[in-house]
Amino acid sequence: MAKYRAKVTVRKIDTVADPEGKTIFEALSRLGYKQVKKIRTGKLFFIEFETENNSAAEELMNTVSHDILSNPIIERFDFELEEMNN
Repeated sequence: MAKYRAKVTVRKIDTVADPEGKTIFEALSRLGYKQVKKIRTGKLFFIEFETENNSAAEELMNTVSHDILSNPIIERFDFELEEMNN
């Protein structure tokens, strides 16, 4: 078994409203940070796990990200895999 670490990023698709991002953007604007033009919020997950190989690791993270960590109707995800040394 190989050990892996994944970083999964989940974000709302661009056509879905992001009220939290809008609130943060407005607060930054009021505080004088006029150079900030847009903010979209998201979630970041760090997962450590074991699988047989890299292909199985990618399949597992794709399934977990799609079925558990995100709502595929309004969110998209991507992940980065790193094989860990024992």
